[in-house]
Amino acid sequence: MTVRFRDASVTVDGTTILHPVNLDLSEQRISIIGANGSGKSTLIRMINGLTAATSGSVEVNGIPVGRRGRKVRGVVGFLFSDPDNQIIMPSVAEDVAFSLRGAGLTRDQVAERVTASLTMAGLTGKEEQSPHLLSGGEKQMLALASITALTPQVIVADEPSCLLDLVNRNQLRKTLGSLSQQVITVTHDLELAADAERTICVADGRVIDDGAPNEVIAAYVRRMSEASAP
Repeated sequence: MTVRFRDASVTVDGTTILHPVNLDLSEQRISIIGANGSGKSTLIRMINGLTAATSGSVEVNGIPVGRRGRKVRGVVGFLFSDPDNQIIMPSVAEDVAFSLRGAGLTRDQVAERVTASLTMAGLTGKEEQSPHLLSGGEKQMLALASITALTPQVIVADEPSCLLDLVNRNQLRKTLGSLSQQVITVTHDLELAADAERTICVADGRVIDDGAPNEVIAAYVRRMSEASAP
């Protein structure tokens, strides 16, 4: 699985949010770090068309995002920072099942996927519970369950741990690490970033560093420390 950016950039109202990017993302675990407003979320939102490239192109395994958006969204699952943005139905099981609407599955197949996804998410026994009674961590796991039920090939996560306490953050890290899909994560959580095989740093709308997580993260911490020094 390869996500390919070719001179992909984003300009809004005459302001360049993301300068031309050229990347091939093929590793199973990739993290993207950078300060607030650096352009890292814009970068990953181009992967499934949530943000359109103003120029250049983005492809997912050869599928052009701009021209084949629906097909790409069948391949790419997107996990937002706030799970409430992805929770719709009145019960946990119904919420996962809702994600499978239009997938052409039988009722038994839907039930099997719901059970498997909730087991993966550690939500067995909460099938009939209202999602709004779940903890923040459980809500994020429910959102992830709804995504994995669709069996995407790529999961893109935008700050998935930012609203979680330490226990739930560690559970999310463990679960993301266990998935068979390629996972691309934007995060300020440097421990989560370090779990990746490859880390990319974005600053001022440009990719400024790309390589081994320990090296890229260490350089990022140094830059942030220097920037905040009196």
